[in-house]
Amino acid sequence: MPDTPLQPGQLLARGVCRHLRGHDFVTVVELVPIRGLRVDVMALGPKGEIWVIECKSSRTDFITDHKWRHYLDWCDRFFWAVDSDFPTELLPDDTGLILADGYDGEIIRQGPESRLPPARRKAVVQKFARHAAIRAQIARDPGSVSVF
Repeated sequence: MPDTPLQPGQLLARGVCRHLRGHDFVTVVELVPIRGLRVDVMALGPKGEIWVIECKSSRTDFITDHKWRHYLDWCDRFFWAVDSDFPTELLPDDTGLILADGYDGEIIRQGPESRLPPARRKAVVQKFARHAAIRAQIARDPGSVSVF
């Protein structure tokens, strides 16, 4: 059975994850912090920092996204990940920016830091860990039941 080709946003996420690994961050994709929100990439840094990266593959994809501000409550820094053809002037200046493709990325602008309160940080790290463990289990045993 052939693999399904990755969609543009998934390619961006892959490049972002590869790049952040070079900065000693570990990542998960498509994490749901609360019902109704799905983070494209969440990264956990070596000092416990939590970043959210929203991947946008087109102008329309960005303009139709009305949920992104809700992600700010779930991270210490927020970034957009776009490709080199994306009109970056559309992106808010007070957010981070990563240029990426399917192979790598580059942090162009750091988003401002807004540290999570300790109770929220604990909840996010637990969600991150469970999400990563479930994904690892599914990779080891593709026939296992997924509970996402």
